[in-house]
Amino acid sequence: MARRTAALINVLTDDRPAPTTVAEVLRAYGETGSIDLAPRDVAQMRTAAALLREVFAADHVDAAAETLNRLLREHAGPPRLTSHGGSAPWHPHLDHDDDAPWGEWLLASSCLALTVLVWDHQRPPGSVCASPSCQNVFIAQGSGPERRYCSRRCATRERVAAHRRSRSNEQPG
Repeated sequence: MARRTAALINVLTDDRPAPTTVAEVLRAYGETGSIDLAPRDVAQMRTAAALLREVFAADHVDAAAETLNRLLREHAGPPRLTSHGGSAPWHPHLDHDDDAPWGEWLLASSCLALTVLVWDHQRPPGSVCASPSCQNVFIAQGSGPERRYCSRRCATRERVAAHRRSRSNEQPG
């Protein structure tokens, strides 16, 4: 669920993501059934994604937790279990009902997923890519050194750019 959150935030960051593009991301992360997104749904999801981006921008676990607590307090209902009338396995929801608007669902379900990561790992659940040319968020919950970039592609692009800058500074003028 947390990786779905990052993928949705990234696609919803575009100025005008097409509803079909958003639906493709939802399907790629396990949503089944009909996904009929209207432009209004995408606009609400974009608002939710902007709020969730604050969690990824947190530089410390305390800031991530404070942001999640605020979002949960302002935008989530009480925890409950649902099976969507028997069409899915039992799972937790924090939105107000099984037919909640897409924006409410995105915000509530994402807060739940990110809260579990903070709880389990005691650190921010992810970050914003350090590349100035990229605004993607990513989940950073593995072992090893802290990730700064959303992908190897961004990391390589920045290393090459740094190398070129250092080489141009070495050239006698």
